[in-house]
Amino acid sequence: MIGPYVLPDDVFDALAAGAGGRPAVLLLLRARRSRNLLLLRRALDGPCGRAVEPAADLLAGVERVDPEAARSVIDGPAFGTWAARTLGDCPAHHRGGCAGRDLAALAVLAAVRAARPARVTVPVREGRLRLPGLGTVTGLGETPEALVVVEAPAGAEGVPGTSAGSCRVRVLTAAGEHVLPRDPSRPGHGWQPVAVLDARHRGLTLRLPLENAAPELPALETASAGPAAWQDLLRQAWELLVDNHPRRAEELAAGLNGIVPLPAPARGVASATSRHAFGTVLTSWPADPERLALTLLHEFQHSKLSALTDLVTLYEPGGRPRLYAPWRPDPRPPGGLLQGIYAHLGDLAFWQERSGSRHGPAQADAAWRLAQTRAHVERGLTEAASHVRLTALGTRFLERLARTVRDGNRGGTGSGGERLARAVARVQAGDEAVWRLRWAAADDAGTERLAALWRAGRPAGPLPAEDVRAATGAVAGPGPEFGRWAARQRGAERARPAREAADAVLAEPDRAQGWAELAAAAAEEDQPGADVLRARTELVRDLCVRLTARQAAMPPGTASPGPPDSLAPAAWPADLAVGPDPSGGGPAVDAARPPGTAPPDPLALAAWLAGMAVGPGPSGGGPAVDAARPPGTASPGPPDSLAPAAWPADLAVGPDPSGGGPAVDAARPPGTTSSGPPDSLAPVAWPADLAVGPDPSGGGPAVDAARPPGTASSGPPDSLAPAAWPAGTAVGTDRPGAGPAAGEEEAVERAPQARGAHPARGPGRVGRGEPPEAGPAPGPPSGDGLAVPTESGSAQAPLEPARSPGPDPAADEGPVAPAPPDPGEGPTAGAEPGGGGVPGQKTGVSMSQNARSPLAKTSATG
Repeated sequence: MIGPYVLPDDVFDALAAGAGGRPAVLLLLRARRSRNLLLLRRALDGPCGRAVEPAADLLAGVERVDPEAARSVIDGPAFGTWAARTLGDCPAHHRGGCAGRDLAALAVLAAVRAARPARVTVPVREGRLRLPGLGTVTGLGETPEALVVVEAPAGAEGVPGTSAGSCRVRVLTAAGEHVLPRDPSRPGHGWQPVAVLDARHRGLTLRLPLENAAPELPALETASAGPAAWQDLLRQAWELLVDNHPRRAEELAAGLNGIVPLPAPARGVASATSRHAFGTVLTSWPADPERLALTLLHEFQHSKLSALTDLVTLYEPGGRPRLYAPWRPDPRPPGGLLQGIYAHLGDLAFWQERSGSRHGPAQADAAWRLAQTRAHVERGLTEAASHVRLTALGTRFLERLARTVRDGNRGGTGSGGERLARAVARVQAGDEAVWRLRWAAADDAGTERLAALWRAGRPAGPLPAEDVRAATGAVAGPGPEFGRWAARQRGAERARPAREAADAVLAEPDRAQGWAELAAAAAEEDQPGADVLRARTELVRDLCVRLTARQAAMPPGTASPGPPDSLAPAAWPADLAVGPDPSGGGPAVDAARPPGTAPPDPLALAAWLAGMAVGPGPSGGGPAVDAARPPGTASPGPPDSLAPAAWPADLAVGPDPSGGGPAVDAARPPGTTSSGPPDSLAPVAWPADLAVGPDPSGGGPAVDAARPPGTASSGPPDSLAPAAWPAGTAVGTDRPGAGPAAGEEEAVERAPQARGAHPARGPGRVGRGEPPEAGPAPGPPSGDGLAVPTESGSAQAPLEPARSPGPDPAADEGPVAPAPPDPGEGPTAGAEPGGGGVPGQKTGVSMSQNARSPLAKTSATG
């Protein structure tokens, strides 16, 4: 009979808050055991069933005499990854090389622990026979398999307290016999044991095998450190955790079950978690206790969330498939993003304590790590709330998580907190800009439409769709140039001035670092369009390139070889269109050139895309200085930043009935007077000729289009007026010298910008002023890249301003290069959520619950 697991509300909320405590971990462990048993049942019923059955029978026999020995194997590091690989993709099952045969190696461990006699055939690969939890037999040559015989003293089977040393283990091949040492923890000829690390402090004990024998996990030597070094490091890390994080130490004592050593990258530490191996941490040599403690906290968070998503569904399919995670250089799937957010709660607790207990440079470093970790979590929450299709439980989960982040920030960051927050924000804004330049691409047709609207001086309207490319293979980080810039931000008082950064971008539009500095500066100065510069960097860059190329194709002053660009007349009035033709007959011939003589200003483009400015201004390079007020309105003060989108479609329309300038009623169509129908030719001719003042006869457009509105053609126009009028300093006079026309209406104010609510910080503009990442993404062995094949893991550089140590609060799910071999779905904590819409609705079984359990074939009670 299969019964359900019920996840109490208080346990769910405690896990969502980041911890959960020992009871929650034990519940997750039991649920994961049930899952593994169900996977074993599926393997027996599937095409690999015949290969699995002998080992399953042995496990059932062990469970009958020593249930704890059987459970220790099913809960261990290798069982879940074996099941996932066997069920996920086993193309060799019909050729006798089935992955299901590897269960026999796990059954040997159970038989040894229970002191139960056994005979089972175990595969041999590359001359090695791996027995997870015990060790590796080497030098077996080309033989494909070996018979393992476990001999136990009479009467020892199933006796509590019986040790593995009571058994004699023989390995028989066609070439001969290998006998393991009586104490399998000691090395011997052709035998490499799995060392067991033991740490005790204040009544809490942690026992972890240094697993290097599991065929489903990376078969790696300890390389840079032997078991004795690992033992000493774990002892110090455990003391640190028990003293400073006692509740989390209790969780680790209940749930951790092994460490798998990874090869060390060129710099920093590599760590990962397999979502199928609950409680197993894959990590390279951490070098110091603090890094190991942080790694254990970070990676165990991944295990907890993977087990939780076996029971509840946090999000549904759909939404954006690839998302921005500030701790990673590559796009993440929704599950990977949630995993990263949750894992960083462990880092947040760690650095919160360290920043309060250290002094001097160590305290400053911990404060920096804390600030950047909090910024990462907050930005991840924003991304998840915006682009992940959360279920009701998923929303509740993130809201509770966000409350933990807010509560942890109530004490502030101490002295220099504002400066620290600005520095972190600069780095994160720059990192996001570089990330978007690398992975995001705007729709070509939509970008070209925006370019045309810009040239025409019209509002941008909705921004085109974006596409984020998928990452394949090794992924490099932002690079050393960004790393050096990010490191400098810790000591910088302010960002580079936005104006200076914009000029640098115009000089080198393809240099990603320039866009990073511009995005950071615009955000710090709260420039109009700063959000667009950060969240749609690729769009602003593409527009700059397109518009600059268009201008370069026709230098200012070049005669038009044919009819003018149809877009130019609308843009030309804002560009002054170089005044009257020398003959005095109308606009100059070169008025058809693209607006302006300078490249489009990226700051102006961003403001325009954000709906805060309209069209190219007098130089053609950006919005008009006084563009915020409707035509004909004097400039009483700073322009209304919300007005431009409301009125630019009217573009200074039609002559005033009095002939004095633009119509007071700016909402009417161009050329329409309030007293009667306009000249039928005027509405068409007037905008194209600028004709912004009535002919002296009042019958239509003025011949001398260069004169200011309402000025009769009695002589040469005032040399200052043409320049001043388009800029809005002498606009719409009711009569010459009389000032602004009486009764002119204000521009229609458009609706305020749509605002989002940050789950961790309450209402506010989404993406504005979020604290950013504190350094460059972690690198590969060269220090500049990551491998991406899996969903969990982390990498970090040595302690330096640009990145965090340990699993790096700047890196979550995904192992560093070289990535460990992918067992099934590989080391990954980015688990796809399981079914079940509410706590307690996911089915699970234990050995005693499941009548169909293979282990129940010989034991009805478990």
